[in-house]
Amino acid sequence: MTLTAAALLVFTASMTAQTLSRAERRARVDSMLMLRYYKTPYDTSYVVRPEGRLTLKVRMNQTGNTFHAKGTVNGVHAKADLSTSHKTTFSLAASYRGIGVGVAINPAKWGGVYKDYEFNLNYYSSRLSLDLSYQRSESLTGDLLFDDVPKQLEQGDATMKVLNAAVYYTFNHRRFSFPAAFTQSYIQRRSAGSWLAGISYQGGSIKTTDDLLARNPNAPETRIYVGHVGIGGGYGYNWVLGRRWLLHLSMLPTFVVYNRNNMTVRGEQKKAEHMRFNMIFNERAAVVYQFSPRYFAGATLVMNNSVFDDDKVVVNQNKWRARTFFGMRLGK
Repeated sequence: MTLTAAALLVFTASMTAQTLSRAERRARVDSMLMLRYYKTPYDTSYVVRPEGRLTLKVRMNQTGNTFHAKGTVNGVHAKADLSTSHKTTFSLAASYRGIGVGVAINPAKWGGVYKDYEFNLNYYSSRLSLDLSYQRSESLTGDLLFDDVPKQLEQGDATMKVLNAAVYYTFNHRRFSFPAAFTQSYIQRRSAGSWLAGISYQGGSIKTTDDLLARNPNAPETRIYVGHVGIGGGYGYNWVLGRRWLLHLSMLPTFVVYNRNNMTVRGEQKKAEHMRFNMIFNERAAVVYQFSPRYFAGATLVMNNSVFDDDKVVVNQNKWRARTFFGMRLGK
């Protein structure tokens, strides 16, 4: 009995020590994360961290893309006005001390209605930020014109692969915060703006499929290639209205310094001039409302527009993503 009691006492003490050790480790990790979380690069009279260890958000996202292209290749005048089907997703995001994860669902994809693929990456820090999206689509529909003969493009008649990216630097990074407007990982306390500098890229292709040629043998096989880089600058501003509202507007126009745009019709290719004065615009808008220090809601809009006009090949794109969200902060 004595040996059994002693063994139980040793086992209990060992388990207690292990439990305390785990608790101490958790406390130490949480302390390190807290120090990292509240070590802000901002002027705290303008931008601060919100209170709360854990932030949960429910979001609804919708994206779309439209294309306009035209050119004359080997005597064939081609023109296209196309758009993808709108993608709607619902997502749940969680962030603990600034480290976050998220998961999204697309009801239309589950039902087999939406077959496109899209990937979006948005990174916002005090100085450098990134908006990136890749889309592969077979849902393009719209109007085609070959030698003044109108044709209708249906889903499955063309495939599109396109990449949009914009990297920008915030000069007034001590007082102006992109994360306050787009991730709510900071709170803008006073209105501030900043000049921006950035680089934009748009690249990809649209190509007719065998389904179109089988359905309409007179439709020429066509491939539109887009690839241009822009450099420029812009401005962004955060308006703080009272203690609850934050309004954000920013624009980053960039001038195309190099492009590889071309159009191929029936195996004959026509290239745009590599150096041509054209532009890529990156626009953002956001509104955030703080119900209380714990609850908040809002909406954001990110757009990428290209204005590319050339005597040989014209390619314009309008990519956008809209988001609404509701969030809460838990713990202290």
